[in-house]
Amino acid sequence: MIKDLLNLDLYPIDRLDTPEGARLIDRCKADMAANGMFNLEGLVKPIAIATAQSELDPLIDSSSYRHARRHNIYFKKDIAGLAPDHPALRQFETVNYTLCADQLIGTVIERIYAWQPLPAFVARVLDKPRLFLMDDPLAKVNVLAYRPGEALNWHFDRSQFTTTLLIRAAEAGGQFEYRSGLRSDTDPNYDGVARMLMGEDQNVSRMSLAAGTLNVFAGKNTAHRVTPVQGARNRVVAVFSYYDNPGVTFSSAERIGFYGRAA
Repeated sequence: MIKDLLNLDLYPIDRLDTPEGARLIDRCKADMAANGMFNLEGLVKPIAIATAQSELDPLIDSSSYRHARRHNIYFKKDIAGLAPDHPALRQFETVNYTLCADQLIGTVIERIYAWQPLPAFVARVLDKPRLFLMDDPLAKVNVLAYRPGEALNWHFDRSQFTTTLLIRAAEAGGQFEYRSGLRSDTDPNYDGVARMLMGEDQNVSRMSLAAGTLNVFAGKNTAHRVTPVQGARNRVVAVFSYYDNPGVTFSSAERIGFYGRAA
């Protein structure tokens, strides 16, 4: 049962129309407005996180796809109006090991992702009429593992928000860094992006999360990264994909690019 996995006494996600549910929504909305994100620390119970780790570790070791790519912060080959050597187009390397949704069927992570009150809660916080599970058989829920020395480098998200669940924190490193207010839909602020990438921006924020924390983050215009993992322990995170419309899937080319296979 889902109550064996989630701390619903602390976070009444299944009771949003109660006074306790309303307070949770209000708190998360306030966090989003102030920080561009909210966290539910300890949403997943320790025993459920331990089970998830035991389910995922063998799959990561035997069946994950190593996704290594060099990229700029935009994940684009070029940007109209920017010279190829502009410092905003500085190249980085990102490396992770990915498990796809078809490898996660029946796991704790898949059960939490598909529990309908969770996207309903996120929708209420974000003032959306409804959020739907993604239909893509590979992309709807992923698990990403970062081994020592590996990192998720600077980028902007394609989507308006991302929903992640930290399954295992690194021994050291693996911090979430972000820079709010760096650009907008009408002002790309390329020079400001360049200054941040060169380490000259004093407004970069840092945050360390604990295993079992759900994070909802508005990253479309907020630059962010995860710093290189240190120590002997992998950093493992699940990514839940929810959309405003039903039936969303990736193209075959996108699947091959992310996962090395189309089906």
